[in-house]
Amino acid sequence: MYTYDTVSEALNGLRQRGYSVDFNRDYDCIICSERQLSLQPNEFTITEVYRFEGPSDPADEAVVYAIESSSGEKGTLVDGFGPSSESASDAMVQKLAVRR
Repeated sequence: MYTYDTVSEALNGLRQRGYSVDFNRDYDCIICSERQLSLQPNEFTITEVYRFEGPSDPADEAVVYAIESSSGEKGTLVDGFGPSSESASDAMVQKLAVRR
């Protein structure tokens, strides 16, 4: 496992290792609009997780997920953690919570 001090370091490091798709979380899936790609929780695996706290407020947290799809697409998802996290389906909550 790699160690990163910031979200941007993690994203740059993962990109250098082939995680090139930028995912966003939707209610019940993750999406990449640029590639018109949508993955349900059973269609991807979280391979690495990095958590970061804000410098002035520990409650200001972000999580960077390294994701690999069942078809071989590799990308990243940056998500809020805790109260700042958006609503999600039970399946998405379970998928992302397992690795937080």
